[in-house]
Amino acid sequence: MKKLKEIIGRFHKSNILVVGDLILDEYILGNVDRISPEAPVPIVWANKRSYVPGGAANVANNIRALEAKVCLLGAVGSDNNAKILLAELKKRKINTAGIFVEPQRHTTVKTRIISGHQQIARLDWEHTHALPQEFNSLIASFIEKNIKSFDAVIIEDYGKGVINTGLLDEIIALAHKYKKIITVDPKEENFQYYRGVTAITPNRKELENAVRDLKIRDTTNALKVHNHRLSTDKDIDLAAGQILKYLGLKMLLITLGEQGMRLFEKNGAVTHIPTVAQEVFDVSGAGDTVIGTFTLALSCAAKNLEAAHIANFAAGIVVSKLGTAVTSRKELLERIG
Repeated sequence: MKKLKEIIGRFHKSNILVVGDLILDEYILGNVDRISPEAPVPIVWANKRSYVPGGAANVANNIRALEAKVCLLGAVGSDNNAKILLAELKKRKINTAGIFVEPQRHTTVKTRIISGHQQIARLDWEHTHALPQEFNSLIASFIEKNIKSFDAVIIEDYGKGVINTGLLDEIIALAHKYKKIITVDPKEENFQYYRGVTAITPNRKELENAVRDLKIRDTTNALKVHNHRLSTDKDIDLAAGQILKYLGLKMLLITLGEQGMRLFEKNGAVTHIPTVAQEVFDVSGAGDTVIGTFTLALSCAAKNLEAAHIANFAAGIVVSKLGTAVTSRKELLERIG
């Protein structure tokens, strides 16, 4: 625990670049006391609206809350929601120098309507088509000009059009050229394009889909995804080992919800990390917390397992909060004890 605290004590020295899909999370809070006479749905008497950064912006928000420097690289639309998101980022002192405007798309917004502690509905405004080709050049140029100032690069792939195969190739090549840590919160249909990154952080479902879609099989161990599920620890271990080898990763960190995490390393080490969550209130954005904290710890010279333990503590804190949440350095140190 002493070593983990020493690593966290170095967080303020790091500068992380986050590349990916920017989302504005909107929360409308209220109370329900009757059903609509027009349709069998609850009427929510709204009394509060709030906004927080989501998607790649939530990863940046988590890193900034831990007192490290962070820069966002992505795209927004030419709309009022973009202004709201940029204002929220500025309020948190997140560097927005890499955010470009694409006039032909909406800024992605996820609106959650909540009564008490219960989510009633979610409304999504988004475009998922790929950004115009010229944006690849803008993003790649920004990275090449600035990569020396960053300690690590995080790719946050939410499938909203920013991340594409051509851009991935350029980012990974630049990270290798300048010997930078590069981690990915993956989208399963893009798994084959993450070859050569430092680490990926899929959840169980993403791993299941990747194994099924890529048709990866170990020649000596028959891996079957029963009903699209990796149902046993052995299944998870086989799948993770095959993905690790297939993509040439240094490590793979799988998030397993209430079962904690599982870290797979290139040297063959496999470590199960039980959850430290005292209660699970809302898992929104927990994956963002994991990859942000994990990468930040690696950038501060943490060993792989040390970084995973710190990420596990951070995730245990945010799932006990309502909505897309972050944890502070003070909270993290207190939880580690």
